[in-house]
Amino acid sequence: MAKRVIQQVIKQVICIGMVIIVLAPILLTLFASLKSKGAMTLSSPLLPPTGSDLTFENYKKVFTNKYLLIGFKNTIIILAVSLIFNVMLGTITAFIIERFEFRGKKFVVGLFFLGMLIPSFVTEISRFRIINGFHLYNTLGAPIVIYIASDLMQLYIYRQFISGLSVSLDEAALLDGCSYFQLFYKIIFPLLAPATATVCIVKAINIINDMYIPYLYMPKNKLRTITTFLMDYANAQQGSWQTLAAGIIVVMIPTVLTYIFFQKYILAGIAAGAVKE
Repeated sequence: MAKRVIQQVIKQVICIGMVIIVLAPILLTLFASLKSKGAMTLSSPLLPPTGSDLTFENYKKVFTNKYLLIGFKNTIIILAVSLIFNVMLGTITAFIIERFEFRGKKFVVGLFFLGMLIPSFVTEISRFRIINGFHLYNTLGAPIVIYIASDLMQLYIYRQFISGLSVSLDEAALLDGCSYFQLFYKIIFPLLAPATATVCIVKAINIINDMYIPYLYMPKNKLRTITTFLMDYANAQQGSWQTLAAGIIVVMIPTVLTYIFFQKYILAGIAAGAVKE
């Protein structure tokens, strides 16, 4: 009994320690964003602001920056178009692979997963040449095409989910006169809602947080996303840590809220299809 109690205490301590490790940087950034410049130098960064030290001027400076709105607008456009095509192409491809037998199927599937295994930086030069060749450089189309064509995680999730759907659904629909297209969009696609929610959430978090692709392929100021806005804002706010902290919190809010409200769908969608009876 004593051994079991000790084990539970150790587990709790480890869990609490991991939570502190994750939350501590966020809390320190939040505290800094609410402090004045004088309070930043005189008070400990571990302490929250109190009394006259508490100020919202840092957030006012962030929200009055014209590039913040541009960043949010461009991010929403890229996110919406990318998710629509990811879901559309991912569901159709997974349905074809799981439900049809054709020559070279294993080879095609192998190519898909080979693309997932190869690090993106290995193909960066050729990818840049392709984007430039299609005259997409310095346009919103560049990251959209890259987000659609790379990171085929959605294919794995949809395949796992479709493999758990009974083939008798297809047979019954075809016997009732449905075409394969009707079978897909009237029966299969609605049943993929949990997997679609997972794909959209995971992809949305990755796209919102990505700085590398927008910075490399869209250097124009009018094409900034929220991450490239933050990077340029950080360069402009050197020495003004409290204002930079406010910018970090503002940019972080969409990702945090997305994960908090939809985390159960992420876990449910990833686990779906993992256990078969």
